[in-house]
Amino acid sequence: MKKAVIIIGMGEMASVFARGFLRNGHAVFPVLHDMNMLQCAETYPEPELVLVSVAENDLQAVLKQLPAVWKEHLVLLQNELLPNDWLQHGLVKTSVISVWFEKKKGQDAKVIIPSPIYGEKSKVVFDALASINIAVTCLKTEDDLLFELVVKNVYIITTNVAGLKVGGTVGELWQKHQKLAQDIATEVLQIQQLMTQKTFDKTAVINAVVNAFNGDLNHKCMGRSAPARLQRALDQAQQYRIDVPVLTAIKAIQNN
Repeated sequence: MKKAVIIIGMGEMASVFARGFLRNGHAVFPVLHDMNMLQCAETYPEPELVLVSVAENDLQAVLKQLPAVWKEHLVLLQNELLPNDWLQHGLVKTSVISVWFEKKKGQDAKVIIPSPIYGEKSKVVFDALASINIAVTCLKTEDDLLFELVVKNVYIITTNVAGLKVGGTVGELWQKHQKLAQDIATEVLQIQQLMTQKTFDKTAVINAVVNAFNGDLNHKCMGRSAPARLQRALDQAQQYRIDVPVLTAIKAIQNN
């Protein structure tokens, strides 16, 4: 019998993973916001993996409280994720998937491009999602993972922030407002490089973002989190003392 899978947070995205794990023969134990994780860990001290599928703003609180017996089984999937988000908690054996499919209430999962994953739990997640026809790519190195996380961050922040100004879809953004998209992406990438203390090939990042655009040209630019993403990027720019005139100008429009 396969080991159980723990899922912390059971929203729309978690439901997709749960279906894959169940179809692949794992029992799934959900940990909801009103449940005591330490008590849950006493029942399942050695799970196959622990998938954290909470909102981005809740991630740090969950990682801080994570039971010790679960720390070597961790899988993360949040947007705007970078290594320090888990390393600051001493979580060195964390597996991470950069999710490139969306799941809305009442609709099945929609794949944009294959979702890259890295870490010890990669095969378990790969097999689970493959069982429900969701494409996953297993990465070979931590550097590959970091690049993919930065690409996802540039994609989601750029599209959300651009959406605050021009609305529309990612296809329309690239067709009609390509300079705006590139200017925003350049500033976002600059922030990401300072946050990671790494330099990335701008052309490679932009090409990867455009590849994701092409995966779903009708994907809406602006989600509900767009204003918060813009403010977070501005706060990060201020922290690192860099000028981001395009982001600042879009914020000024929002304030008027």
